[in-house]
Amino acid sequence: MRLRGTRSSGNIVDRRGRGGGGRVALGGLGGFGLLAVLAIGYFTGIDVTPLIVGSEPTQSSRPYEPTEAEQQAAEFVSRVLATTEDVWGTEFPRQLETDYVPPQLVLFTDVTQSPCGGASGATGPFYCPADSRAYLDLSFFSTLENRLGAGGDFAAAYVIAHEVAHHVQNQIGILGQVDQARRQSSQTQANALTVRLELQADCLSGVWASNVEGLMERGDLQEAINAARQIGDDKLQRDAGRVPQPHTFTHGTSEQRVRWFQRGFDSGNIGDCDTFNTNRL
Repeated sequence: MRLRGTRSSGNIVDRRGRGGGGRVALGGLGGFGLLAVLAIGYFTGIDVTPLIVGSEPTQSSRPYEPTEAEQQAAEFVSRVLATTEDVWGTEFPRQLETDYVPPQLVLFTDVTQSPCGGASGATGPFYCPADSRAYLDLSFFSTLENRLGAGGDFAAAYVIAHEVAHHVQNQIGILGQVDQARRQSSQTQANALTVRLELQADCLSGVWASNVEGLMERGDLQEAINAARQIGDDKLQRDAGRVPQPHTFTHGTSEQRVRWFQRGFDSGNIGDCDTFNTNRL
C-alpha cells in the first residue's frame, strides 16, 4: 500500500505503555465481549468475551520505549485511519447525503479498558459503539501474519478498515437496530444477526478499498481477500481441531467473508452492502 507522503490521522489516542487498571480474563484468539451491565450487546470483534474489573487506565511507573518497528506500525495505522476518514468523508455526503464523523482509534499494549469492557493484546481489535472508538494492540499484526496466515500491509489495513466499518454501521443506525433485534432473539438467531453485521462490515471494508484511489499496489487486493478467508468462522474452528458448527458462527464462513468484501470492492457503493435483506450470504 502506497502510504509514503500521505497524511497521518489526528484521531489516534495513544495508550501504549499504560496498564489496564484492572484484571482481564482471556479466552481465545481474538475479539471482545461487551459487558452485560451496559446492555449494548452489539458483539462486534472476535467473540472471546473478556471480562475486566477496574476503572481508568493507569500510567506505568517505567517510561515506555517503543521499538522502531512498533513506531513504524503506529504510523502505518495512523495513515490508514486517515484514508478511511478521507473515503468516508467523501462517500457519506455523496451516497448518504450526510456528514461523516470519524472515530478515534486507541493504540494500547497488553491490556486496556473501554466503556464496552476490557481487552488484551490476545483479544484483537474491536470497536466500542459506546464511545465511538476502535481499539488496537499493534501486536495483533504479528498474530494476523504468524498465527492466522494473513500477512501483508493491506491485510493489516483491511483489519483497520473493518473496525472503522463498524463505526460506519453505528453512525447510520445499523448497530442499534441489530442490538434491538438480538434482544428479542434466541442465541442461534442472535448469532445469525451478528454474522450479517460482520459480513456487512466486510463489504464496507471493500467499499473503502475500492475508493482508496492510487494507494493500492499489485497484490494488495489478494492480501485483503486472503485475510478475510483466514478468519472465517469455519476455518478458525477447523484450525482449532473442531468440527464447524454453523449455529455458533458470529462472523461468517471464509467464503462468505471473501464474497462480501469483493462485492463492496467491485461496486464501491454502500447500498450494495445490505446483508440483512438477502437470502444468500
